[in-house]
Amino acid sequence: MSAPDPLVIRSIEFLGGQAQPGGWRPAPTLPEIAFSGRSNVGKSSLLNKLVKRKSLARVSQTPGKTREINFFAVNGQFLLVDLPGYGYARVSKEARATWRPLIEGYLSGSAQLRGVVQLVDARHEPTPEDREMLDYLAELGVPTVVVLTKTDKLRKGDVTPRTAEMSRALGLDAEQVIAFSAVTGAGRDELAEAVVELVSAPAWRAV
Repeated sequence: MSAPDPLVIRSIEFLGGQAQPGGWRPAPTLPEIAFSGRSNVGKSSLLNKLVKRKSLARVSQTPGKTREINFFAVNGQFLLVDLPGYGYARVSKEARATWRPLIEGYLSGSAQLRGVVQLVDARHEPTPEDREMLDYLAELGVPTVVVLTKTDKLRKGDVTPRTAEMSRALGLDAEQVIAFSAVTGAGRDELAEAVVELVSAPAWRAV
């Protein structure tokens, strides 16, 4: 008998996108969970697998194309916040320069942010941008869950040692890192459980 789904999706609604710092965003009335990662880390596929929808977040053939912070209301209980991908080399410096204040402005200013899910590609060493983002999240003090994506690209026997290796590289305990595959669904329920825990946790900073 399979375990019950820790995150049953009854409804999900796209509320809109924030295109610039200080621009429109939904009223901060519900807990928010943000998802962050490099442009080609597989974030759209992860979000689709997490909420069990085929096209919640478009799986773009052009990394770096999403340039807004997208907000989705889940079950009327919390907001799933899809941050623009960072670090894609073919995107102009000007575009990257506008995304950074957008992302940092959201992370530092959202009164209802309960946690961040930070994605890192399991196949490669953490990039300078990955480390910079994790350092920034640590500086803010926001609760953070690290997810290793694309583990289906590894040999099955390599997933556990690779998770331990990446945890050491990032200075984290292995329990803080979730190995995930949008193809096989591995790690989906662990991530869903972590999201539910973050949503129900008290605010980590004063409003």
